[in-house]
This record gives sequence, structure tokens and C-alpha cells, in this order.
Amino acid sequence: MISKEEIQHIAKLARLGLSESDVAKYQKELSAILGYVDKLKEADVEGVKPFTHSVDISNVLRLDEKIERTAQDSDKLKKPMPETKNGYLKVRSIF
Repeated sequence: MISKEEIQHIAKLARLGLSESDVAKYQKELSAILGYVDKLKEADVEGVKPFTHSVDISNVLRLDEKIERTAQDSDKLKKPMPETKNGYLKVRSIF
């Protein structure tokens, strides 16, 4: 069982003000939780593959492929723009 001093130390680290009845209550509760964790340590996990997620997730990525662009494609973009400069689209300054 966890001692009262340990509970008070944990409360101090968490910046909690506990009354004596709270200390006794948390002493019982934390002891029960840690007792359950000790039971889990007894479980036989030999041969069990560790996992980080309950569902097998993988990224679906597309291949990087070069897309050929023609001068006509560039002209289609430039046509609705009011101004261009040196072959680039000219836009209003934001800053």
C-alpha cells in the first residue's frame, strides 16, 4: 500500500491541497490501481507482436510523375490575368 507521505508528495508535485480524508481516499485508490498494474505484469506476452495502433494504417501515396505542360497551358493561365511580367503572373502585394 502507498504511504501517506507518498500521496502527499504526489499531491505537492501536482499542486493539490489535500485534506487528511482525501489523503486516505487516494491512498486506497492509488494502491488499487497499482495493484492492478502489478497483475498485468504477470500476463504472459511471450510471442505477442507489439503494436502501436489497433488498426493497421498505412499512408496511401501516389507516385511522383512528371506532368508535361505546354506553352498553351501556360497561356490559358495568363489569359485571364490583368498583368504579367517576364512570363510570370503579377499580383497585388499582400504586405
